[in-house]
Amino acid sequence: MRYYLIVGEASGDLHASHLMKALKNADKEAEFRFFGGDLMAAEGGTLVRHYKDTAYMGFLTVMAHLPAIFKNMKNCKEDIRQWHPDAVILVDYPGFNLSIAKYVHQHHLAKVYYYISPKIWAWKEHRIKNIKRDVDELFSILPFEVPFYEKKHGYPIHYVGNPTADEVSEFKKNYNETFLQFCQRNNLSPKPIVALLAGSRKTEIKDNLPRMMKAIEQFPDYQFVLACAPSVEDAYYQGFVGGSALKMVHNDTYALLSHATAALVTSGTATLETALFDVPQVVCYAAPAPWFWGFLRRLLLKVKYVSLVNLIADKEIVPELVVDTFSVERMLSELGDLLPGGKSRDTQLSGYAEMRQRIGETDAPAHAARLMLKCLGK
Repeated sequence: MRYYLIVGEASGDLHASHLMKALKNADKEAEFRFFGGDLMAAEGGTLVRHYKDTAYMGFLTVMAHLPAIFKNMKNCKEDIRQWHPDAVILVDYPGFNLSIAKYVHQHHLAKVYYYISPKIWAWKEHRIKNIKRDVDELFSILPFEVPFYEKKHGYPIHYVGNPTADEVSEFKKNYNETFLQFCQRNNLSPKPIVALLAGSRKTEIKDNLPRMMKAIEQFPDYQFVLACAPSVEDAYYQGFVGGSALKMVHNDTYALLSHATAALVTSGTATLETALFDVPQVVCYAAPAPWFWGFLRRLLLKVKYVSLVNLIADKEIVPELVVDTFSVERMLSELGDLLPGGKSRDTQLSGYAEMRQRIGETDAPAHAARLMLKCLGK
């Protein structure tokens, strides 16, 4: 079978690479072509375009790059038509991927499968019409999406388990570095660690990292260590870190979380990863003009929470300091409560256990691969 995959960022590259590996195990004749990244390329097949050349986030950035975005869409559609895949597998990235899904469906070019569905339950719920029309099968990695799609919108989906949970579990099984070994390898002191996960995009880093760094002087018994995003060059971080005491690690986030005592985390998949490593966290998402973004959030956002931890648990396990509810003072207070001896630490760790039960233990990529082949009649 021929599989054409499309991702738009680093997390999609990671999840798609594991799905490709599972598809190869289930289908010995699997061929791949993709808009993706280095991890997908390592699994084999043809990398048509790297996600670093196609991903534009933020309204102004998108508007400035509209010609490039439309050109990439056109090239992708033409490439799919010429290659004749059996299935087009879309991974998140809805602005781009839903346009591709519409084209493939209209021209009957291949089955359209969505792996890691668009977060329409948060906003842009109207996209359900496009999904119902253009997507043949949707493979969900979040358990609360099942009632959203099936009960609210009458659209049956497949819950396959959560690949992030699988990835963290696999890392834990194979990682045996001690705390001191980790510190020596990364030129860190032996002080306990507070990890900073400030986002994977430059705009997130710009808005959140300087505020997170305010905690360094307030907690002198801890060292603060930043997990650098693979898609962001080191020189960009240096503009914020300067001569501060903040340390950085590169391409080593899971090892960092393995040894962290607590964390400050920008909302996203990182909140779930941090929870799966049992690291107490404060979710921080700052933005310019917070009153404006807070108004838009209340107007447009359709869910009570922004972090995956709270969304999966359907209750507040981790504190969310988001735009108009964010302040450095509150961040410092919440962090203090989560450090050893703090009043909130044990409660949050107990909440993590509840969240894990809801996720389950399914091997998501393998489960998804088997279902895809079944849907293809193989």
